[in-house]
Amino acid sequence: MKTKKNLIIVGDKVLIDLDMRQERTATGLYLPPTVKEKEKVQSGYVVKTGPGYFIHDSSYSEETWGSDKKKDVKYIPLQIAERDYAIFLMDAAIEIEFEGKRYLVVPHSAILAFVRTEIIED
Repeated sequence: MKTKKNLIIVGDKVLIDLDMRQERTATGLYLPPTVKEKEKVQSGYVVKTGPGYFIHDSSYSEETWGSDKKKDVKYIPLQIAERDYAIFLMDAAIEIEFEGKRYLVVPHSAILAFVRTEIIED
């Protein structure tokens, strides 16, 4: 029997693959990834996002948690999407490893800006 693991991101969290390319300084020196990791602002590609910010529904009681009744849970979607290039605050990031690969989980509020590549047809 084959199994497949799916990493589910919850709430307003974003899974980011840290961009570890070597960068060149103004004087022409290349900075190794270990130096770049210590910077307060980092960047990387968004791999997955959570569903967004939960909207509290007052009719949603604790009794429904254990029941078979499935209620539609509502979320405000996140602005950022998969494959966007995010610039974020490293202090808010949590490092995880999933299936041998290192990722960062960042709250949406820690993302300062992002780049979204669009294909434009002429």
